[in-house]
Amino acid sequence: MPRARLFSCWGSRLLPLLLAYICYLLLGATIFQALEKQAETQSRDQLQFEKLRFLENYTCLDQRALEQFVQVIMEAWVKGVNPKGNSTNPSNWDFSSSLFFAGTVVTTIGYGNLAPSTEAGQVFCVFYALVGIPLNVVFLNHLGRGLRAHLATLEGWEDQSKRSQILQILALTLFLILGSVLILIFPPIVFSHVEGWSFSEGFYFAFITLSTIGFGDYVVGTDPNKHYISVYRSLAVIWILLGLAWLALVLPLGPLLLHRCSQLWLPRLRQGCEAEKAPGKPTASGIQVTPQDFLIRRRGLGN
Repeated sequence: MPRARLFSCWGSRLLPLLLAYICYLLLGATIFQALEKQAETQSRDQLQFEKLRFLENYTCLDQRALEQFVQVIMEAWVKGVNPKGNSTNPSNWDFSSSLFFAGTVVTTIGYGNLAPSTEAGQVFCVFYALVGIPLNVVFLNHLGRGLRAHLATLEGWEDQSKRSQILQILALTLFLILGSVLILIFPPIVFSHVEGWSFSEGFYFAFITLSTIGFGDYVVGTDPNKHYISVYRSLAVIWILLGLAWLALVLPLGPLLLHRCSQLWLPRLRQGCEAEKAPGKPTASGIQVTPQDFLIRRRGLGN
């Protein structure tokens, strides 16, 4: 019953944090979309206009016109507009993409391929991160503590039988393997299929993302030549949050599993080494009897 009460208390504290966390992400996505989408549309239209003018003036193109065109492309790229394709490319600031951006802000991944271009968006991003990053840390830590409390049966390890100890080790090992498959193996396969990457590239993206390094050389949902489902980037945010929560549980659980394995197997190894060092045992009279002497006497061949 105390364990059930502990789990109930943890759940009652986690639910408000979870609701606040989700509402904060939705709020950030809505505000980022309102602040950035119009500016992105203007940049996209300007880029298309310059591309058409370039094609019309191609026969009399000079160095200055070329430099101006390159400058327009660079400015559009900095604002998140991909020069490939046309104005029908998916927006970087629709709600799904804005939610993805909000998730990269609070998790401190920061791919660097997209950033607010308006002054209002930049100011809001600063204050949004000041609140969102601590909220993300508190939520993940609380979730990790709750999951570890749910596995509190490991605390009574020494009082259990060897069979129960082995079963617990096998269960934890299976949990770690399944978690690794669901978080680190299966998503890269999906990303590789959707984005056209190799598996190694997909795994590289998953590691760089969940480690919050976020180089930005590989980002999901950014290829203008592909047609993504509307919730693709939102699902990527959910995967990121689940992956970070899983890591918050696994990082302390891995050393605990190794410690339990050492407690289970090292005593047996130590006993085996001691038996090899001392093959004979002293008898009550102080005479050392070896196993060979015992066999000889039992067969009636000794004195």
